[in-house]
Amino acid sequence: MSLSSESTVPTVSTVTSGVAEPHRESNIDLSARVEQGFGPDGLGIISVKDVPGYSDLRQNLLQLAPRLANLPEEVKRELEDAHSRYNFGWSHGKEKLESGKIDMLKGSYYANPLQDVPTSNSSEIQRYPWYCGSNIWPGNSLPELEGAFKALGKLMFEVGLMVAYHCDRYVSKGIKQHEKQNLEKILLGSRCHKGRLLYYFPAQDSTTDDNDSISSWCGWHTDHGSLTGLTRAIFSRNSVEVPCPDPASGLYIQTRSGQIVKVVYGEDEIAYQIGETTAILSRGYLCATPHCVRAPQGDEACGLERSTFALFMQPDWDQKLTFPKEVTNHEDVSLSNGVLTFGEYTEKLLNMYYDTKP
Repeated sequence: MSLSSESTVPTVSTVTSGVAEPHRESNIDLSARVEQGFGPDGLGIISVKDVPGYSDLRQNLLQLAPRLANLPEEVKRELEDAHSRYNFGWSHGKEKLESGKIDMLKGSYYANPLQDVPTSNSSEIQRYPWYCGSNIWPGNSLPELEGAFKALGKLMFEVGLMVAYHCDRYVSKGIKQHEKQNLEKILLGSRCHKGRLLYYFPAQDSTTDDNDSISSWCGWHTDHGSLTGLTRAIFSRNSVEVPCPDPASGLYIQTRSGQIVKVVYGEDEIAYQIGETTAILSRGYLCATPHCVRAPQGDEACGLERSTFALFMQPDWDQKLTFPKEVTNHEDVSLSNGVLTFGEYTEKLLNMYYDTKP
């Protein structure tokens, strides 16, 4: 990992792998690289380069985010789903920031890129509406969105499965894995995967105290799923793409030792972060880390928009999680005999971040 002295916070490049290397049939053992990126001393993030078709699919989807966010308010209201706690369709002003304030900085569009209707079981839909609900697409208001969202999400999912395969190989060297704890199989059989198209509204004043914070665009948090695929963001002004004017803005991660670092990866690379569920299933061999996003500062940051996409690869809602003592991310969650389903775990976390209940 290379360090930079551009600021008091070190800048660190992700551990990177070529897409040909992670292939299951390559017989290449990437355990050392997995440990470097995801292990106890890693940043909880790895990036994958040279993914065929990725650059075009990324561009196709992210350029739609400003158009989506600027649809008429009455159209966006039709795309909301309060019953799912706004985990399908359009969401803005519903989620809490780390300060406890409602987040008005960004809008999100949620959908399952792999399944429009993950289940027809009415009891499951009632119990876990944030996973079992149906996708909501804008139709004639933005017809390109559905195809672009699904195409990028499916590609990132396939690459993520290869990453999961090598995670399993690494973990199996440390603990004897039960078949149900095999990350690749768990993700392959899940109906819970969720894509999130994110649009950060332009700041009108770049001198506020909030904007000066290292977590000014997205508060400190740890993903609770298994693997989170991330695109590098696109910045724009008045819907025209521009370079980011502030090199200090971007993704920040807190290491296991408590150090804060700025993390960078290539424009054409897909980054994958470990979530709490993978840390739980691997008994801490794979580590999830807190992270946040810092907004650009300075006069040139006024009016700047940011668009990005995250794919949350997650277990099925009925996957049982046995919380080991080696993993402490769940300290705020009350456990029942140390075991929860993924759906129950998600519900407890949603209660922390949202005021509304279905």
